[in-house]
Amino acid sequence: MAILNLDPETLLISTDAARNAAKPHAETYQNRVPYPYGGFDDFLPPEILDRVLEELSQLPDAETSFDRAQEKLKTSYQPERLPPYTRALFHALNSRPVLAFLEELTGIRGLIPDPYFMGGGIHRVANGGHLDIHADFNHHKLMNLERRLNILIYLNKDWKEEYGGSFEIWNKDMTEKVEGFVPVFNRMCCFNTSSDSWHGNPETVNHPDGEARMSIALYYYTATWDSTRKGHTTLFKPRPGTADQPDRVIARREWLQDVLPPFIHRRVGHRLQKFGF
Repeated sequence: MAILNLDPETLLISTDAARNAAKPHAETYQNRVPYPYGGFDDFLPPEILDRVLEELSQLPDAETSFDRAQEKLKTSYQPERLPPYTRALFHALNSRPVLAFLEELTGIRGLIPDPYFMGGGIHRVANGGHLDIHADFNHHKLMNLERRLNILIYLNKDWKEEYGGSFEIWNKDMTEKVEGFVPVFNRMCCFNTSSDSWHGNPETVNHPDGEARMSIALYYYTATWDSTRKGHTTLFKPRPGTADQPDRVIARREWLQDVLPPFIHRRVGHRLQKFGF
């Protein structure tokens, strides 16, 4: 039986059933180091993801596309532009019962879903692509919320470790990989986010039939942001002993934000970015 046993037709589950489904996994999840994380196989009824895959056999144009050293051949697709069943699943994963599941699992109370799906949606990494180790942006500016939690549900049938694209957890000083998860069909990876929750899928996707690595991505927040906090965009960290490249553009922007008085940065920061600063 699936861990989170949504009805495949209605995509509904009772709040109590969802909360109870998380209880056997909560202690292990919350006590993981270097930060709470977990990988959960058979997460949803498989027929749900089968229907999603059928709908995604034809994708619209991507809203965002990356092809640079740190995130190569990665595209993402907003739920609102996806077919109806897939779109409904995203809204189900933002519903009260799923929030109850995630709160019970993580111990984080007051989780808030993102109705804008900022950065979320369907993620696709083509053959030859990768996403280097990073910590995610920490502030939802539009809603003024603190990012707290990511969930990733993989859609790749019969995927093997040698095909690349495994999800990796790294320690906080970026000296070693803690654990890796092959992105196999119906595996959900979940982790608490912070400015040093280093993770990614840095090994190049190399499927023998040219298939892309695909996942469902959703992010959750709490109303705990305040003026003492410093917001940042995605922060990339090279793995030691690899050819990973530091993100010098973001480093320059962070430096400018630190050294320029706030009123000057607000006036000229966006202009400097046009020139690569």
